[in-house]
Amino acid sequence: MPTDAFRLSRVGQNLQRSVMRDLLRFAVDPNVISLAGGLPASEHLPLDDLRECIDLVLSRDGPKALQYSPQHLPLRAWIAEYMGSKGVPCTAEEIFITNGNQHGLAILSRLFLDQGEPAVIEEVTFTGIHQVTVGREAEVRTLPTDLDSGVCVESFAEALKASPKPKFAVLITDFHNPLGVSIAEEKRAELAALAARYGVPLIEDDPYAPLRFRGGAIPPIKAHDEAGMVFYLGSFSKMLAPALRLGWIAAPADLMARITTLRESFDLESSTLFQRAVTEFVDRGLLEPHLQRISAAHGARRDTMLAALERHLSDVARWSKPEGGVFVWVSLPEGLETTEMFHRAIEKQVAYIPGGVFSVDGSTKNALRLNFSNVTPEAIDDGVQRLATVIRQALHE
Repeated sequence: MPTDAFRLSRVGQNLQRSVMRDLLRFAVDPNVISLAGGLPASEHLPLDDLRECIDLVLSRDGPKALQYSPQHLPLRAWIAEYMGSKGVPCTAEEIFITNGNQHGLAILSRLFLDQGEPAVIEEVTFTGIHQVTVGREAEVRTLPTDLDSGVCVESFAEALKASPKPKFAVLITDFHNPLGVSIAEEKRAELAALAARYGVPLIEDDPYAPLRFRGGAIPPIKAHDEAGMVFYLGSFSKMLAPALRLGWIAAPADLMARITTLRESFDLESSTLFQRAVTEFVDRGLLEPHLQRISAAHGARRDTMLAALERHLSDVARWSKPEGGVFVWVSLPEGLETTEMFHRAIEKQVAYIPGGVFSVDGSTKNALRLNFSNVTPEAIDDGVQRLATVIRQALHE
């Protein structure tokens, strides 16, 4: 039946196909070297440990593990302790379990934003942030992001003090998707202070922070949040397994009743079984050694990718040098359009994500995002070499 047979809402009528999903369809061909997705390598998932934890929960807790239940207090208590280790003192009452960071973004955007109201995001950012702002017909104010030090503080201040006052801002703190950059430590306190000064909630989207493989950990923006204006989003999807679909919001306890009621209009609860299994996993002390293993693997693969870029593209490209996460951002000469190059790359059996999908106005058409976490070192070099061939062909046309 054609869609025009239905009386869709205005938001429903304005929905566009997900360019990201359309592009990723081409990347699943086993003959294609995919530098496109943001997945962990299957061999690095803690399969045996998670299986053991799930089996124990089922045998110990029986039907309780398969029923609806309130948010699992032991897991919330562990998250509060974990946040404390990052310089964010909080209690279990200030932790709300979600189905991952995108879920948290959706909840908070509904909590703060009505259609047509202003919101602040980065010029280049994760497409899921577009969905909860542009997709909800927000008036979007965008911020430039420096590839060495992160979002521009001066632009952030200008966006917050402009009239009408924005309903919220969203920033990615560590190992940005897609840019790979982290916000410099000296900027974080300034950003928290600006959110407090102008009374604008700042949503800190930070799923990649545990995936650091170089340098020391930097306290999040929320560690500087004296006014309670920073809403922190964390995720087990990136540090354990995507299919767990578990994350959290750290927010003032006074808002938890509203967040709970709002969430119930989406999906009621997160998986009781997985909440208990993850609690068992962290209580056994399995998380830290797991993170050390995957961080070492990611660091080695990042080094392989940077070396391949230097070898094959140093004369025509610039790229970010992340200290964690899973992405490298590559900028090419003006005039190249990486969306137009994509199908030629697929013919060469290599995939990436064109940069234009990450900017609201499509202005980053001459850039692309590469993933290094879900590709073997051998395939990384081969894939970058194939990509270089495609780029050089496009440059000479």
